[in-house]
Amino acid sequence: MRISTRFSDSIHILAFISIYKGKVPLTSENIAGSVETSPVVVRRLMSALRKSGLIKTVHGSADPHLALPAEKISLYDVYLAVEGSDKHLFTIDEKTAPECIVGGNIQSTLASYYHEAEIAAESKLVSIKLKDVIDTILVKQAQKEAIQRKE
Repeated sequence: MRISTRFSDSIHILAFISIYKGKVPLTSENIAGSVETSPVVVRRLMSALRKSGLIKTVHGSADPHLALPAEKISLYDVYLAVEGSDKHLFTIDEKTAPECIVGGNIQSTLASYYHEAEIAAESKLVSIKLKDVIDTILVKQAQKEAIQRKE
């Protein structure tokens, strides 16, 4: 089973747009180079982000920008933009043996635990802003550069 990277790739795209605005052309090709995916994937994700009101784009222009300040965009906003509100973080296998003690009770048992975990995760994602991610990226880069200067 392949795990989707749409969420992390979308955060990557938003951070790239914010950090590189005015420094490099913000083409889907340049962004895709950073994400290490295809420009088509970047354009699809940017379309979802645009439809959700997180970025503004002009067709045919390499000038996307955040529609809101980075401190107003939560990671949960990004998650909803690319994964949707009907997607669950955890999936329960519905094909288990109902005559088995475990198989007959695992779905209802896990459902409540998974629900609690999803609420906790959603709450945490609401509290983390895109600005937090961008600031952390910039601090990590400054640390790398400081180490390189010492070498």
